[in-house]
Amino acid sequence: MTDYRQTARRVGRVAVQVIAALFLTSVAWVVIYRWVSPPATWLMLDRRAHAPVGKGYYGIQENDRRIRYSFLSLEDVSPQLPLALVAAEDQRFLVHHGFDGDALMKAAKSNMSGKKQLRGGSTISQQVAKNVFLWHGRSYVRKAAEAYFTLLIELLWNKRRIMEMYLNVAEMGDCIFGAEAASQRYFHKSASQLNPQEAALLAGVLPNPLRFRASNPGPQARAKQRRVLRRMRQLRGSVYVQELMDNK
Repeated sequence: MTDYRQTARRVGRVAVQVIAALFLTSVAWVVIYRWVSPPATWLMLDRRAHAPVGKGYYGIQENDRRIRYSFLSLEDVSPQLPLALVAAEDQRFLVHHGFDGDALMKAAKSNMSGKKQLRGGSTISQQVAKNVFLWHGRSYVRKAAEAYFTLLIELLWNKRRIMEMYLNVAEMGDCIFGAEAASQRYFHKSASQLNPQEAALLAGVLPNPLRFRASNPGPQARAKQRRVLRRMRQLRGSVYVQELMDNK
């Protein structure tokens, strides 16, 4: 019995040490990315290794799997793009603390109603957490890790950095990540030169950039673009962007 208790204590101490080490490592990782741009994400590495497979995917590059990715500061991106991303993805971005209960409830009601197209309730903060720190896939473990990293970045970063990270690492096409790579690929210009219509189109295709086309948009993409443009006007345009830029 004594040996059993001693073994249990040793196992308990090791478990505590492992948990503490993982916690400190994750905090250090998030703190570093507060100031340093990620060299790559898990999704980038996955896309580099394997071409995505899915019905209706557009522009898949079977042979050339090079990743297009160039990290820009928020000042070097047209202010129309962060405005469009908030309008399309998370209109309460500046006021929530990582999770939007209203959006989650609306998504749950929509999905339970039996609509064909499932609706998500993830905030921009949650999407940054999974895009930057987590592997590609779906599981309860990954969802729990997403919530954990969402809390960390909301605590250790400001909204300005969260938006800057989001518009730089979001997948915007096969092997295309971030605003600069997408702008060069679809509009043959820098992300600093995007106009409201182009920004709204990029933001509109983000829920599934492998199906919705920014380079040659179909009716669905155009409809989403128009909705995003309306919401951009409702968000007070440049006034909202200035609030985001001042969030330091």
